[in-house]
Amino acid sequence: HIASNLARLRTFCNTAYPEAVKSVADETICFIEWTVAEIEPEYAEELVNIQVQLARWKIKFDSLWSDESERTNMSEQASIWSGRVLDMSGLLSESA
Repeated sequence: HIASNLARLRTFCNTAYPEAVKSVADETICFIEWTVAEIEPEYAEELVNIQVQLARWKIKFDSLWSDESERTNMSEQASIWSGRVLDMSGLLSESA
C-alpha cells in the first residue's frame, strides 16, 4: 500500500485537490509506522526517511502547494519513492 499511496500522491500533486494530497500523505505516514517494525533494518531506514520527508511536507504544505515548482518536485519525489518501495517489496521480481 505504501508504493501505491506514493503513486497516488504523485498523481494528486498534479490536481486541484490539496486535501487529497494531505490525506494520502497522512495515510502513508501511518502505513510506514505500522510497517517498519516488521521489515529488514535497511528497508526500515529508507521508509522512515520517506516518512520524515512527508512530515516535513505537511509542516510547510501551504507554501509548497502554492508554488507550482514545489508541487512538481513533490510529485517527482513521490514517483521516485513509489518505484523504490515497489522494488523493495519484491512484487516485481521474477519467480524462480
